[in-house]
Amino acid sequence: MRIQVIKNRFIYIGIALVLILVGIGCMIYHTSKGEGPFNFDVQFTGGTAVEVNIGTEFSNDDITAIVADVTGNTSPQVQKVGTDGTQVAIKTKSIDPDTRTALKDAILEKYPGATDFSISDVSGTVSKEMQRAAILAIVVACIAMLIYVTIRFHDVKTGSSAVMALIHDALMVICCYAVFRIPLSTTFIAVILTILGYSINASIVIFDRVRENRRRFKDDAELIDVSINQTLTRSLFTSFTTFLTVLSLYIFGVKDIKDFALPIMVGVICGTYSSVLLSGNFWYML
Repeated sequence: MRIQVIKNRFIYIGIALVLILVGIGCMIYHTSKGEGPFNFDVQFTGGTAVEVNIGTEFSNDDITAIVADVTGNTSPQVQKVGTDGTQVAIKTKSIDPDTRTALKDAILEKYPGATDFSISDVSGTVSKEMQRAAILAIVVACIAMLIYVTIRFHDVKTGSSAVMALIHDALMVICCYAVFRIPLSTTFIAVILTILGYSINASIVIFDRVRENRRRFKDDAELIDVSINQTLTRSLFTSFTTFLTVLSLYIFGVKDIKDFALPIMVGVICGTYSSVLLSGNFWYML
C-alpha cells in the first residue's frame, strides 16, 4: 500500500493545525479559570523548597499526598536525594510560615523519625532566567539545525522544511504539557531538545532518499511520494521500538519519570508524523 503524501497534503497539515488549536484552546480555558496556561513547576514560578531526612524508606506518593493535603498543591515536585534513599527534596508553590509548620507536623506525624528539616524560598528571578534559557535553547537548536541541513543538502528549501517540521513537533509537545497539565520544569528543556534531535534524524533519512531519487523522477510530487514510501518501514519500525522503550518507563517508572516519559511518547509520535507526512509536503510547497 502506497501513501499519497502530496495528494493529501492539506489533510495532513489540517490535522496538525487542529491538534495545535486544541492545545491552545486548553491554555485559554485554564487561563480563564485562573490556573494559568501551564502547570508551572516551582523552578519556573518560584516557590518553596523543603528538604527532609525521613530516616527510613518512604514512598514518593505518600509524601506527595501529605504535601497536597497541607498546601493544596496537587502536583508538588517530590524527589529522593542522597545515597541511602531516606532523604527527600520537595518543591511546591510558595507557602506561608503557618503552612510550613503544618507541613512539618504532618510529615512528623507520618514519619516520627524525620529530622534535618530545611525550608527555603526559590527566587522568582532565578525562575525567569530558566524561562529565558529554555526559549534560547530551543531557538538556538532550530537555527543550528537549519544551518546544518542547508549545508548538508546544499538547499535552503530542505533546511527550511525540516525546521518547519521541528517547529510543529515543539508546538505539539508544548500542547501536551498544556492538555495533560504536566508540571513544566527544567526537564521540559530536555524533552524538547530530545524530540528535536530525534525528529531531525528521521527527516534527514527521508531527504537523503529524495536526493538519491532526484535523477530518476522529474516530477516533484512523485519524487516525494516514492522517497517517503521507500523509507516508511524504516521510519515506523524505528519509532515503534523507541515508543515501546519509553512506554515501559511510563508504566513502571515513578511520578517524575512518568512526567518525563509522557511528553517524550507524544513527541515520538508527532515527530514521526511530521517527518513522514509534513516535511516532504513543506518541501514540495516551498
